[in-house]
Amino acid sequence: MPRKGMRTVFFNPSTSSSPMRSQPHRHTFSDTLVDENIDNANILIYKWDSDSNTNYCSIASLFTDNRQEAKQYLNSIKQLQSAMQYYVTENSASEKLVRAQNLMQIAMKRLEKEFYQILKSNRDYLDPESVSTHSSRASRSSVSDFEDESEDESSRHGDSVSEVERISLAAMADLKAIADCMIGSGYGKECVKIYKIVRKSIVDEALYHLGVERLNFSQIQKMDWEVLELKIKSWLNAVKVAVKTLFNGERILCDNVFSASVAIKESCFADITREGALTLFGFPESVAKCKKTPEKMFRTLDLYEAIADLWPEIESIFNFDSTSTVRSQAVSSLIRLGEAVRTMLTDFESAISKENSKKLVPGGGVHPLTRYVMNYIAFLADYGGILSDIVADWPLTMSSPLPESYFGSPEPEDGTSSAISVRFAWLILVLLCKLDGKAELYKDVSLSYLFLANNLQYVVNKVQKSSLKFLIGDDWITKHEAKVKQYALNYERMVWSKVFSSLPENLASGMTIHEAAECFKRFNSAFEEAYKKQSSWVVPDAKLRDEIKVSAAKKLVLVYREFHDKYREVVRREIGSISHVKFTPDDLGNYLSDLFFGNNGGSGSISSASSTSSFSSSSGQSRGGKSR
Repeated sequence: MPRKGMRTVFFNPSTSSSPMRSQPHRHTFSDTLVDENIDNANILIYKWDSDSNTNYCSIASLFTDNRQEAKQYLNSIKQLQSAMQYYVTENSASEKLVRAQNLMQIAMKRLEKEFYQILKSNRDYLDPESVSTHSSRASRSSVSDFEDESEDESSRHGDSVSEVERISLAAMADLKAIADCMIGSGYGKECVKIYKIVRKSIVDEALYHLGVERLNFSQIQKMDWEVLELKIKSWLNAVKVAVKTLFNGERILCDNVFSASVAIKESCFADITREGALTLFGFPESVAKCKKTPEKMFRTLDLYEAIADLWPEIESIFNFDSTSTVRSQAVSSLIRLGEAVRTMLTDFESAISKENSKKLVPGGGVHPLTRYVMNYIAFLADYGGILSDIVADWPLTMSSPLPESYFGSPEPEDGTSSAISVRFAWLILVLLCKLDGKAELYKDVSLSYLFLANNLQYVVNKVQKSSLKFLIGDDWITKHEAKVKQYALNYERMVWSKVFSSLPENLASGMTIHEAAECFKRFNSAFEEAYKKQSSWVVPDAKLRDEIKVSAAKKLVLVYREFHDKYREVVRREIGSISHVKFTPDDLGNYLSDLFFGNNGGSGSISSASSTSSFSSSSGQSRGGKSR
């Protein structure tokens, strides 16, 4: 500095001559240090000023190409800010303050560009899946500051850090460093604007690729069920990824980049995700408002279960006040879906009660209503946990109390489990009462008992082989298995009563040859009639079929064998005709084994060989079939 200038600064005569006048600022040692900081910042800031420098600065990236210089750049801005604060306090009229302000504007413009470049160029590494994979909600702010990023990533994070993770962590740290600097310098608004624009476009695009559509209720209501079901399937595939990966990853990124300001990170995350999240969680509510039919029950439960399972994450990710609408929308969808399920359960029960088909099932087999209802209930039981939540506060209203003998298992300790258990027990009871009415349509009482045995056995099998077993309990199964046996015994007594009555009650009392011959004739006629009647009847369940045959054979063959062995030879020898003794005891067992396949073997003609052959060739498919 020229000597004259030094004098002007340090020895201005006017300073001492008039103490009452405003004192000019004396250049102090502190001024010198501050000025040096401004000069140093000036060199580095203008070096990377793309408006006043070469094309190199326009295309190069400070944070990518020269990380050490980027660190110096941020430090120089901090020093520049300190200088500005110093002159505001010590000499607010100083031209140095104006110069520092101009440099700060140039530096912030550069940081805006760097911030945008990092967001765009590292898009693949900052996608929510990558972020959420190597980060956790518990350590959202654990990403290292920019100053530490010059260190080797592998040494700090271990060998498990992949190249993708390393780049992602470095990009997050760079963004955080820039954001901290801009916010600290009073330029947070510019930084936030860039961040919101870039990240919202990424979130919206990700939701689009997941199949999340902006559909209003009117559009959904007009869809055919087949189309709507495809939309629901797509939503179910999308929602888990959207919550656990997309929104969670975005929250982690926001929390890290803007860790310096709770208000800013809340604003960013809310503005980036709110619209997409409301669209996502609004879809189930619209579905729930549509017309309710039994076929929609399971998809409705799928929607409810998806939201219920994800609720802890939803509540945690969207825990800001500004995202309360997202939480409210998810809750509203749950409420609406629960209401829809309760309505459909009520309609389902009503449909069972109102079913008034008079069509008889050939052969006393399983009624289509039994198959439909039990398949439906068995599938419902797979949603037992979800249904427990839905019906917990929904008391069962019925015209008469649930019979104690019907639901014999001890009530579960969990009250909600008890509620759904009773609900299932009641639905099955409604079905069984309906089947009792349908059994009365058969003119043959024995066939009506066979019908009841077949249908109740089907019900019991469904309970045993599904989640209903755990909801209704073993006692229920035991009691209803006993009912099946009772129906079978009633059937046996009714259908074979005439055959049993054709045989003598007491063989020890003896009978004449002609009485024995007449007894054989009555037995032949009664057995053929009973066999012909049952030749078209069915027992689909193999176990029940064998039990009925074995029971009948034990009683019938045992009594007939004793009579046959005692009078066969005498009748043949004295009467001289083999037509009186038509069946051997073994024949009866063969004929009985041919029953209950519904094959109409020989239209009632008794031929063990032909009937068995007919069954072997025609019934294999029916026995091999399986229905759920």
